Amino acid sequence: LSGPEQNRTVQEAIAHAARLLEAQGLAYGMRDARRLMTAALGVKSDRLTLHLRDTLSPEVAEVFWRFCERRAAREPVSRILEGRLFYGRWFKIGPEVLDPRPETEILVEQALKATFQNVLDIGTGSGCIVITLLAERPDATGLATDVSEGALRIASENALALSVGDRLQLTVSDWFKDVDGRFDLIVSNPPYIRSSEMEDLEPEVLNGDPHIALTDFADGLTGYRELAAKAQAHLTSGGRILVEIGPTQADDVVRLFMQAGFKTCSVHKDFDGRDRVVEAFAAIL
Repeated sequence: LSGPEQNRTVQEAIAHAARLLEAQGLAYGMRDARRLMTAALGVKSDRLTLHLRDTLSPEVAEVFWRFCERRAAREPVSRILEGRLFYGRWFKIGPEVLDPRPETEILVEQALKATFQNVLDIGTGSGCIVITLLAERPDATGLATDVSEGALRIASENALALSVGDRLQLTVSDWFKDVDGRFDLIVSNPPYIRSSEMEDLEPEVLNGDPHIALTDFADGLTGYRELAAKAQAHLTSGGRILVEIGPTQADDVVRLFMQAGFKTCSVHKDFDGRDRVVEAFAAIL
C-alpha cells in the first residue's frame, strides 16, 4: 500500500487508506485507518480531528503506510500498536499474551458488583483483568499467575504503568500449583477454544495470539476442570470465582462447578447476548 501524490492532507490519506483496506476485505477500513493515523501522528484519538487538514509530512506518511501494509496483511491494529484500550485503560501487549477482547470487560463488570479484599487471577496474560480490578478497588490486593515468564513481564509493566504494582504479586505457576492462601475472588480467562475449531479462526486471531492462550488442544474444557476442582481450596468462605467461557460452553462449565461442590452458579451474557461469563460461589465454611 502507498499514498498517491495528491493525498497531501491527513484526511485524504485516511480516506484513501480506508478504501484500500476495504478492498482487501477488511470490514472496518475507515476505523482502522483513523486509529493507525492517530498512532502515526503520535496524538490522542480525541485530538485527531484537529489535524485532519494538516499536510501529511513524509515522516508520518512513511510510518502510516507501513502500518497500513501490516493491517492489509491481516495483522490486528492492536498488535501493530502493541497495545489496546481495556475498560478505559491502555494495556501493552506483545506476542507472549492474548490480545484483550471487549467481551472480557463483562467479567470485570460482574466482579465489581460485589466487594473483595484480595483477588487471584489464574493465567493473567497481559494482566488486564486483575490490574483493572485493582485500579477500580484501591484497597484491594492481588496475585496473578501465568506459565509464561514473558507474559508476566508484560503484566508487570502494565501494573507499574497503571499504578497498581505495589498491590499486585506476580508468580509463575501452572494453574494452582504454586498458589498459596485463600482469596475473596478468583478470576480467569482460560484457553477455551476446541482444537477442532482453531482452523476456523480469523487470521488476526490465529496468527496473532499465542495458541496456548487460545486452546487447550483438546475439547476446550481442560482449564475449567482444573479451576472447578481446585478453586474452593483457595477461596474464602462464600468466595466467588468468575471465568470467561466460549458462547456454547455454559452448560458444561456450570455442571463442572456444581459437581465440584460450588453452591450456586450463574451465567452472564456479553454485548451480543451470548453466554460469556460463569460465576460460581463457594460453600460457606
